[in-house]
Amino acid sequence: MLTPVTLFKCLADETRLRCLLLLLKGELCVCELTRALALSQPKISRHLAQLRACRVVADRRRGLWVYYRLHDQLPAWALAVLHAAAESMADDSLHRQDGLRLHGAAAGCCESEPPPV
Repeated sequence: MLTPVTLFKCLADETRLRCLLLLLKGELCVCELTRALALSQPKISRHLAQLRACRVVADRRRGLWVYYRLHDQLPAWALAVLHAAAESMADDSLHRQDGLRLHGAAAGCCESEPPPV
């Protein structure tokens, strides 16, 4: 069960917070998060593994690719916290850049590229 302490520990790291704010928009693959955050695949994967261990995100495999989404059983209070964080960061330049890079990423990047090594 997700506790407030666990969620706030996850949110205390900027990379994990940025991942979660992007995942509010829907399911994303690792390559999309890597491009949107302009960070290395190992760093993104490490943070996603921590979020998965805390049951904040869930993943699914599709061939060689792993897709992440907010956990289906995320409590309403936790979703409210994430939405409040997203709203308060709407004018944050880093958050805006993440969104722009995400929208600028090639559609279906996981389908057209070989998997990251």
